[in-house]
Amino acid sequence: MPALVAQHSHQLVAADGTTLFVSDYLLPASPLRASVVIMHGLGEHSGRYRHLAAFFNECGLSVRCYDHRGHGRSQGKRGDVINGDPLLQDAEIVIDDFAARFRLPPFLFGHSMGGLFAARFALSGVSPLRGLILSSPALGLRLSRLQMLLLDVLHAVAPSLAVPNGLPPRWLSHDPKVVAAYEADPLVHGKISARLMRSMLRSVAYCQANAGKLAVPALLLAAGDDHLVDPDGVRRFAAHLPSGMAQLHVYDEMYHEIFNELDAARPLADLRAWLAAQDAL
Repeated sequence: MPALVAQHSHQLVAADGTTLFVSDYLLPASPLRASVVIMHGLGEHSGRYRHLAAFFNECGLSVRCYDHRGHGRSQGKRGDVINGDPLLQDAEIVIDDFAARFRLPPFLFGHSMGGLFAARFALSGVSPLRGLILSSPALGLRLSRLQMLLLDVLHAVAPSLAVPNGLPPRWLSHDPKVVAAYEADPLVHGKISARLMRSMLRSVAYCQANAGKLAVPALLLAAGDDHLVDPDGVRRFAAHLPSGMAQLHVYDEMYHEIFNELDAARPLADLRAWLAAQDAL
């Protein structure tokens, strides 16, 4: 495993006063060629990406990870968001602060739910980005008619009530150590509120409808045997991106967390090659 530079943890304050837990892994090299901000998935936290931060450091990139509100060490009710688009507003604060530190736009990396909101953020054009990297992004969700009905009812009567998300950890990775560590992690939770799910569904629709507007290079990495999100979602998204804007790699036999799989060397090699093509190494 690559060596990780010293972690610098601090807090940023969101627009509504919510404090966000942030970890920076900053290289001493100057001038810096590239940097990256990591957005984690539903129910987890940024600490699960230390190995990926180490990989980016080895590639010569400084790294910022942060916990979404309602997750990890950030404030907010577990698995819930306030009305509006707070996850996008939080991302703007985190990304702009990091960009100002180095006076260059970062790459934006997002996994699963983080990949969905990273894609929507990139499409919004709110802040300059060097490029977009998506890992098993939640650009397609499998919800039955009954689940949609229950979602509508819950959103009407108790929109902030966080309920079990129904995502079995066994489908994260073929590596039993990864699953066991996830299940034992005190900062992981399995909750989601109706309004967070509604926010995700709105974001899926937005991304699919506006894929043709993407204005930065993108690398899309997806698990073909994904039981937690629908991998056809990223295929549909990729099909509507501007020509030549993106690369799509689907690892047919892998589960959801491709960078925690037994053969994680393959997506890591594809990520390194793409970064080199962006002249980031």
